[in-house]
Amino acid sequence: MSSPASHDPARLLAQWWATYTAVDEDDDMLDTDRRLAVTAPFGQTWPGLAPSRETAINPDHLASEYAQAFLADRPQTRLGLVAAASGAEALAVVGWDGPCNYDNDTAKFSAVLRDWEHRFGARVVAVGFSTLHLSIAAPPVDEHEALLVAAEHFAFCPDNIWQGSRPYTLAAYAERITGAHYWDFWWD
Repeated sequence: MSSPASHDPARLLAQWWATYTAVDEDDDMLDTDRRLAVTAPFGQTWPGLAPSRETAINPDHLASEYAQAFLADRPQTRLGLVAAASGAEALAVVGWDGPCNYDNDTAKFSAVLRDWEHRFGARVVAVGFSTLHLSIAAPPVDEHEALLVAAEHFAFCPDNIWQGSRPYTLAAYAERITGAHYWDFWWD
């Protein structure tokens, strides 16, 4: 595994976007038109990063509240302590392999999470075998911002769009995350 510091989050997201939006005639899940409809209005063109948002809420306080709610819904959840400067770095330190079906270098995902910590006040609240749960102190508040964040999410975890939010489009997913103080990811 590499180091999170050796990766540029914007470059990673652009590369992943290019991979997941590439037209593949042999794709058994989506034909070309449906694949491009998923990422409309952007299609195959990477739209770039969403702008940073000012946090009106203390990110650590929000993470604590979300963790308590998360535990109330899932009492079987266990606490894990990791010697790391942040939740993003903790994933790399422990060698978390949640997205291993897409890329087994956790440091790449940690680099993106570290960027989200700065831009959106994201905090890692829980991880599972193939899941990641974040609290978000500064979520997107309008359609344009939400579409840009949804594009980042698609590049980071395409299964959230392909298999999670019906109908499987960025627009539907963007609507779901507008104003949401938590983001959940799941890799198949």
